[in-house]
Amino acid sequence: MSHLVTAEELATELASGAPLRLLDVRWRLNEPEGRPAYLSSHIPGAVYVDLERELSRLGHPEEGRYPLPDTAQLEQTARRWGLNDGDRVVVYDDNDGVAAARAWWLLRGHGVLVRLLDGGFPAWLYSGNRLARGDHSSAPGGVSLGASHLHTVSIDEVASADRPGSLVDVRAPQQYRGQVSGLEADAGHIPGAINIPTVTHIDSRGRLLPPDRIRETLRSHGLEPGVPVTVYCNNGIASAHSALAFESAGYRPQLYPGGWSQWSRSPGRPIAIGRTPADVIVAA
Repeated sequence: MSHLVTAEELATELASGAPLRLLDVRWRLNEPEGRPAYLSSHIPGAVYVDLERELSRLGHPEEGRYPLPDTAQLEQTARRWGLNDGDRVVVYDDNDGVAAARAWWLLRGHGVLVRLLDGGFPAWLYSGNRLARGDHSSAPGGVSLGASHLHTVSIDEVASADRPGSLVDVRAPQQYRGQVSGLEADAGHIPGAINIPTVTHIDSRGRLLPPDRIRETLRSHGLEPGVPVTVYCNNGIASAHSALAFESAGYRPQLYPGGWSQWSRSPGRPIAIGRTPADVIVAA
């Protein structure tokens, strides 16, 4: 099954009466509450998903800003969304799929058949499809999530000199180089990481680039399919979108969910500043 569905394909499936569960995952770092936009207008039948409360869990600061939910929490939440075993799910947002990819990555890692709406809510609007307003809640579901097959690595595994393959920082170049710290006290990147921003894989209409274009970009950085690669961002959200891009191009990425927010808060972790993987190393 493809990781993506177009607005036209989704409209056709919905018109045919195909059983689908729609999840609206609108979230932005500067506007974390996406419910007002959802209430104003959403795809008919879509349930609103709160990224910070339902796709993350409360954790200690040293775990990073948005630790992953455990299986029991995610299962309980998925039942609130109305999911049942065997359901097909489509997730979307209004920000190039970056937030929705977090839901895609988590659900897929627990065995759910899930696709991401390519181009998101703007693509649905552009296609002139029907809209709904107000809140939509589904009858509670009874899904039983399978054992986690999330490909994650811990902070100690990232720091290990024996770490296999490549480490990719998917943040903006200004953050990678240490010119902007964002919400963290320290700026820079994990030593040894190369920089391939998430937006590299997104076209001007918020759609994922074709697999061959993504492969071309990754190969230009020395990354070949079959070679282990770990991706990270600030908080485990944008990196999920990069994982989607990598997978669509035939790679098998691992995700470091703690990201820069965890690394930069951990005493004693080295920090690199500059354009290359190890320009200048400073103590954290």
